[in-house]
Amino acid sequence: MRAVTFAAPFDVRTLVVPDPTLQSPTDVIVRVEAAAICGSDLHVYRGVERGLDAGTVLGHEFTGTVLSAGEAVRTMRPGTRVAAPFTINCGACWACRRGLTARCVESQVFGWVQQGTGLHGGQAELVRVPHADATLVPIGPDIPAERALLAGDVFSTGLHAVDQGQVAPGDAVAILGLGPVGLCAVLGAVAAGAGVVYAIDRVPDRLEQAGGYGAVPVHLDDDVVGTLRRETEGRGVDVVIEAVGYPDATQLAWQIVRPGGTISAPGVHNEPAFALTPGQLYDKNLTYRAGRAPARAWLERSLDLLARQPQPLESLFSHELGLAEAPRGYDMFNQRQPGCTKVLLRMD
Repeated sequence: MRAVTFAAPFDVRTLVVPDPTLQSPTDVIVRVEAAAICGSDLHVYRGVERGLDAGTVLGHEFTGTVLSAGEAVRTMRPGTRVAAPFTINCGACWACRRGLTARCVESQVFGWVQQGTGLHGGQAELVRVPHADATLVPIGPDIPAERALLAGDVFSTGLHAVDQGQVAPGDAVAILGLGPVGLCAVLGAVAAGAGVVYAIDRVPDRLEQAGGYGAVPVHLDDDVVGTLRRETEGRGVDVVIEAVGYPDATQLAWQIVRPGGTISAPGVHNEPAFALTPGQLYDKNLTYRAGRAPARAWLERSLDLLARQPQPLESLFSHELGLAEAPRGYDMFNQRQPGCTKVLLRMD
């Protein structure tokens, strides 16, 4: 099969590699219909996250149809079209029972193999999915691949960010960073009944899109702190969703959140130390919540909400490429070329 493989930082290649095979009775092989390049894929691409084996098949956002199944698979039989979260889960352990599927005792993220151990990803014609019955969700032929891909990662991550921020009706909410996760968080906050959602970025297209989703756009180069304090009688907002993943964003979140408020951080941070001091948290009585989204626990709800959204969220995919063009897609996404928000990969 053909697959997008990691060679070295800034060097990914579409190559012919061996087809995956069933390794456990609970495995299935999925014939991939479409995959996507995620912002967190760039951490590996840039060499910020290290340890990935050369030759690893990349990608944790994919959708497709079950091609073959192990003898213990009961529901995800061949011919079933499926949506997939970005991590696998067993469905039975203490974490899964609590809805924390991303921390399942059997959890692995697609597209990460280190020292020969791990799980190859879905930017390929075929992908092996362990614990298929617990991990995958069947979908109908009428659900676009783009919608299934969003539900499997960024939309579920955005909803989880709103949930862990405990956004309540009437709250003032600020979303820092309007990449796909941030834009999905805007929709999640609006759906949760937030009184006002401030969408903060410096990219005009993203600000305009957030405005169309019901947010108040705030340009990052303007006086963000002053603006939000004026709008909230000097307190600051109730909840900040920091969807950037950089220390300066964490610092800005601290500046604009009110005393007793919450900062929700769904993104991946790679800095060696936390950007805030214990004293900064203490002095504002803050709650800071972070971590990998349990996308599987949100998957059905995400698919349902996406189906009812009046906005065409498929527009979050700015570019569509064939699998052979994936290296160009990575470079384009990494360079933040104008208008490039998310790259969809179709199987040719």
